[in-house]
Amino acid sequence: MALTDYFARKPEFDIFPLEAADLPQAAAIHELRFTPCWSDGELHALLVQDTVFGFIARQSNALTRPITGGFVLARVAAGEAEILTIGVDPKFARLGLGWRLMRAAIREARDQAAETVFLEVDETNIAAVGLYRKLGFAKVGERRAYYQGVNGAKTAALVMRLDLG
Repeated sequence: MALTDYFARKPEFDIFPLEAADLPQAAAIHELRFTPCWSDGELHALLVQDTVFGFIARQSNALTRPITGGFVLARVAAGEAEILTIGVDPKFARLGLGWRLMRAAIREARDQAAETVFLEVDETNIAAVGLYRKLGFAKVGERRAYYQGVNGAKTAALVMRLDLG
């Protein structure tokens, strides 16, 4: 073990409601994870809608300014919730941030009287599919050739549902 390992801090994150000031960091994470990515303006256009809410994970033990580790954006309408997008910075993958962000969104959806939560995920995103299954989501549909990767290959979007009842 190197001497510097003794001084390294494992990042710790807290979950906060997503605000307009957080959107540049959320857009930067979205750009790391998705093609095409959403700009902070596109995220803002969603967040200002009455039915839309989100959460952000900020590092609580950072020595300088707080670091954003991930975010989730969702909406509730007519008893149904939809996860619009979720992204975790690859530097902080496998730390449970996706789980915590999804749990926050699900809890808020339930508080807003949603009975179900829907989402779409690229069939090739094995980590995300695994996370959603662990949370209790089940595949209820598929949109063939929905996503197009940077190499031009088309993949299916899995439509998944979680019943909150």
